[in-house]
Amino acid sequence: MTNRVVVGAQWGDEGKAKITDLLAENADLIIRYQGGCNAGHTVVAHNKTFKFHLIPSGILYKGKTCFIGNGTVVLPEYFQQEIEGLKKENIDISGLKVSPLASITMPWHTEVDGYSEDNATKGKIGTTKKGIGPTYTDKMQRIGLKIGDLYSPEALSEKLDVILPVKNKQLKELYNLKTYTKEEVLDLCKKYAEIFRPFVCHEWQDMLRDAKRENKTILFEGAQGVMLDVDFGTYPFVTSSNPVGGGACTGSGYGPKVIDEVIGVAKAYVTRVGEGPFVTELTDETGKKIQDIGHEFGVTTGRPRRCGWFDAVTMKYSCLVGGLTSVALTKIDVFDTFDEIKICTAYKDKRNGKTYTSYPEDVFIHKYLEPVYETHKGWGVNISDIRKYEDLPENCRKYIERLEQILETPISIISVGPDREQTIFRTNL
Repeated sequence: MTNRVVVGAQWGDEGKAKITDLLAENADLIIRYQGGCNAGHTVVAHNKTFKFHLIPSGILYKGKTCFIGNGTVVLPEYFQQEIEGLKKENIDISGLKVSPLASITMPWHTEVDGYSEDNATKGKIGTTKKGIGPTYTDKMQRIGLKIGDLYSPEALSEKLDVILPVKNKQLKELYNLKTYTKEEVLDLCKKYAEIFRPFVCHEWQDMLRDAKRENKTILFEGAQGVMLDVDFGTYPFVTSSNPVGGGACTGSGYGPKVIDEVIGVAKAYVTRVGEGPFVTELTDETGKKIQDIGHEFGVTTGRPRRCGWFDAVTMKYSCLVGGLTSVALTKIDVFDTFDEIKICTAYKDKRNGKTYTSYPEDVFIHKYLEPVYETHKGWGVNISDIRKYEDLPENCRKYIERLEQILETPISIISVGPDREQTIFRTNL
C-alpha cells in the first residue's frame, strides 16, 4: 500500500488527469481535495476523450470509490452535467461520493465572479467566471452553504436568515445585481438536494477510517497547480485554494501521516491560462509551434494557453513548497521535431543585473526579469511508441536527466502521448 498525492507542479493543465487515471488503476479510494469546476482534466481512455471538472478521474475504473472532499467547492449544475455525461457513456458511477462538508457554489457566486472580472480595469485575474473565488470567500467569511445543509431544513433556514441579508446588501449596493428572497433560495436548495442525494456521503468518517484500517490504497487528486496556490503561487494571479501536497490533508479529512508520496506533474515546457507573470513565455513562432503541436487550449474555457520553455526556477520552488517526492514529466513528445530545447535555470533583473536562482516571491518585479537559458540538442525522432526509458534517444534522456539534476528530484513517470499506454514508468508504481 502506497498512498499518493498527485499535484500540478506548474500553473495547471500539466496532464494531471492522465497521471491520476493511471495511478487510480491500483488505488481503492480516489479523493479530489480542492478546487471546483474551474479545473479541467482530460483523460483519453477506451478510445474516447473524457473531460472532467469536478469528478475524480478515477471514475473510469470499475470498483473504485471516488470521493469529492470537503476542500472542494461544487457548482450543482456543473456536477449534474458531468453525471449525465458519464451516464451517456455507460460509466459506472456507483462508487462516486461527495462530502457533506463540501461548499456549494450558489448563483450569486458566479454572478459576482463574472461582474468582478468583466469590470476590472487593473489587476484582472483571468478567472473562469465559475464563482470559485467568491465561494471560497464566503466559506472563509463563514456565510457559505455546505452540501450537508441541504438535508437539514432547520439549519438551512437559520443559515439563510444570516446569509441573505449580508449577500443581498452586497449584491445590491456593491454590484447592482439581482437580490434573492428566502423562498427563492429554499426552492433552489430543494433542487440541489435532489441532485446530490444519490452521492452525498454522510458516513464519510467511517469510509475514511475503514480505508485506513484495511490498508487500502488512497490516491489524492489536486486541481490547478502549485504556482496557482493561494499562499505560494503568483499572488494575486492565483486560484482560491491550496493545490500543494499539504492541501490534500485539509481538503480530504486525512492527516499528513497517511501520505507516502507526492507526485508533481509538469510539462516538458510550461503553459499558463489567464493573467499573471510568466518569465519564460514565448510570444514568437516557437511559442506558437509548442501551442499547436501540444494542442494548448483550456479544457474549461477553450482559451489558448500561453507557452514557454521549461522554467526550472519555479519548478525548484514547486518541489519545495509542493512537497514533491518525484515528478511526472508530460508532453515531452511535443519536442520531437525541435532542433534545440531550452531550460531556464535563472532569472536576470534587467534593471540592475541581479541574478535569481531561487524563485522571487514579489511577482511585481517579474516584469523586469528575463530568463537565463541553457540550450540542449533535440532528438529529431518520434518517441510516442517508446515504452522503456533506455529506448529513448540519447538527447532526450540527457534532457530528462539534466532536469532531475537541477530539480534535485527524481522523474518517475514520462508521458510520451495522451493515451494511457503512452507512458514510461522509471520506478515501480
